[in-house]
Amino acid sequence: MMRILHIILLSLIVVSCNSEPNKNEQSPTTKESTMNSEIDQKVATLLSEMTLEEKVGQMTQITLDVVTKGDNQYSSSQPYSLDSALVHKAIHSYKVGSILNTPGVPLSKEDWYKTIKIFQDEAAKTPRQIPIIYGIDAIHGVNYTIGATLFPQQIGLAATFNKSLVKEVAKVSAYETRASSIPWNFSPVLGLGRNPLWPRLWETFGEDVYLGKTMGVAMVEGYQGTLGDPNTVASCMKHYLGYSVPLSGKDRTPAWIPERELRQYFLPAFKEAVDAGSITLMINSGEINGVPVHASSFLLTDVLRGELGFEGIAVTDWADINYLHTRHKVAETIKDAIKMSVNAGIDMSMVPHDFEFAELLVELVKEGSVSNERIDSAVSRILKVKMQLGLFENPVTDPKNYPDFGSDKFAALSKKAAIESFTLLKNKNNILPLSEGIKILVTGPTANSMRPLNGGWSYNWQGSEADNYADDKNTIADAFSKKVNTTFVQGVTFEGGNTIEAAVKAAAKSDVVLLCLGENSYTETPGNTNSIIMPDNQIELAKALSETGKKIILVLLEGRPIIFNEIEPLVDAVFMGYLPGNYGADALADLVYGVENPSGRLPINYPKHPHAFVNYNHKHSDNIVVPNYYESDYDQQYEFGDGLSYTTFEYSDLSLNAIEMSEDESIEVSVKITNTGNRKGKESVLLFISDLYASITPEVRALKGYEKIELDAAESEIVHFTITKDELSFVNENLKTTAEPGDFEINVGGLKKKIKLK
Repeated sequence: MMRILHIILLSLIVVSCNSEPNKNEQSPTTKESTMNSEIDQKVATLLSEMTLEEKVGQMTQITLDVVTKGDNQYSSSQPYSLDSALVHKAIHSYKVGSILNTPGVPLSKEDWYKTIKIFQDEAAKTPRQIPIIYGIDAIHGVNYTIGATLFPQQIGLAATFNKSLVKEVAKVSAYETRASSIPWNFSPVLGLGRNPLWPRLWETFGEDVYLGKTMGVAMVEGYQGTLGDPNTVASCMKHYLGYSVPLSGKDRTPAWIPERELRQYFLPAFKEAVDAGSITLMINSGEINGVPVHASSFLLTDVLRGELGFEGIAVTDWADINYLHTRHKVAETIKDAIKMSVNAGIDMSMVPHDFEFAELLVELVKEGSVSNERIDSAVSRILKVKMQLGLFENPVTDPKNYPDFGSDKFAALSKKAAIESFTLLKNKNNILPLSEGIKILVTGPTANSMRPLNGGWSYNWQGSEADNYADDKNTIADAFSKKVNTTFVQGVTFEGGNTIEAAVKAAAKSDVVLLCLGENSYTETPGNTNSIIMPDNQIELAKALSETGKKIILVLLEGRPIIFNEIEPLVDAVFMGYLPGNYGADALADLVYGVENPSGRLPINYPKHPHAFVNYNHKHSDNIVVPNYYESDYDQQYEFGDGLSYTTFEYSDLSLNAIEMSEDESIEVSVKITNTGNRKGKESVLLFISDLYASITPEVRALKGYEKIELDAAESEIVHFTITKDELSFVNENLKTTAEPGDFEINVGGLKKKIKLK
């Protein structure tokens, strides 16, 4: 007989309406604590009734292809449909608790609803009636739902230096994800983008620790809001830990990171996101210092659970437990790999193509190789997240309840984010903005496709279908054709097509050339590259156009910095566009013609030379110069924080309320910013701190604060920052975070003052 849900459903918290202040009213923290206490009790009750097979099923996550009609579990036939017998097998025979992924094509929100409702209806027929938790990579909007709003990728959002904007973007993404009936989003990426070769650099918030952790918190808060609200989703911090800096630059290859650097540079973003309440986490597919993260009880239990206090679900990435056997070679069998990873601390396995994980884990528990306590701790976390999301009460959200899905106001937000992300890096003789009457040629491989605007994870994994599913959106050629006096000639293609001669002829009849270069869409291992030098045919196009004597505006659409020092002197203006999303072309047109004022800043260093990958907060010894012998290695095309505007800003009156502080004190910093130009503009005010001397060689400088402001012409604003010991701390040789007494330099907009930590 099916059990009823009264032992599982969450009780309503009754908040007193007594008019006497604070008499019976609970603070938000108290309410959350009460709610979690009630959930913990319900989890314990449910767990006590579950069989081992049911528990292991909850730890099992399969891909959608396993339960669809198709040739095998690795594919879905098209048009896509579920196989009812396979759905029954997964949910009833193997008690599977989670499903992810797409059937190879994007679905409408109505089809997502039908699909997930089938799973939840089937789960409701099981003895415990535990709902499925469905997960998706909705990393820049719900990129697998037709008609959803796609935003700039994370690297572009970082370039906005606008935390509140990023939070709004995440809120909309959560709303549209739930409109697609999906409650779990595998985002944000919290790794640092520090190796330009790495094909997922554009999925990060850039190279800086402070920028990455604060942007990550904004995104987590935007996704999760108040847990249980059907407009929010579970965020998933990824990829814990150190995934983004493989030594070779190739995806999922080994990283070599001293523990001191792990703690100083890579752990803070996860710590901040845990503190912000993120309830799920995805594990790094790779290995650090010869130890696969999936086999590291130190990282997954001692650090993640013990030090960071993370209480949510730790889920693997794609097939990564099996890779302990097949790729990393640390487990002699798949069964050994499962034992190793579960004992290390994983809670859920993204298997994803079969049920072997469930079968073998049951065997391991019965043999005593994995304890019942380890299983119970994992399953408790999974059940708790499902309850926090309200899935027991409302297992599937209906798209009819989301009228703003794909709305004009969401499109306007996406365009706003794109506008603030575009970074103007060069504007020789103030060639920009252009007037409407100027004749312009639009050319280049990124000029007439939606793929370079969106990048990977757009309608399909590699983003290769963007032109089909976003054909109602504007490419750059489309957006500029709506302006007068615009001509489009392709010039060159990614596949090697060449119409350079036609482009040169068209340039001769134009006043200005909009040269659109960069990369086609990609992600993960298919995006690996042996070189980040701009391809020869793009260089050839640029050189041929420069010989016409026409002014050239270079627009770069790329997921990582592509070295173009050979042609940089030939162009008059440079826009770094990153991957700005479906409204990126419209944003660019408004920027080029001065409807909008650029305000983006680089969240990475842009290297000038193929082997000069140096971060902006490098060590002093990275910049050794021996005159008449060799050049400095630190020679960047553009540097972290660079970005121009059509107006000018003056920094003045940098002041401190004290010049000395002890560890339990703080210093208030203020600075006056004045718009000294003739038009409104936005300015990202960046605060850098330099530790002048330390027991660990200090960085040249490090970002420790930022605020984005908007000022009318001649308007001023005073911006405030607070410096505590946290902003002065680093990880020492003993792996302890410490703030050493001594002198520090504050730098805001080129204004500098010294402070002393007593």
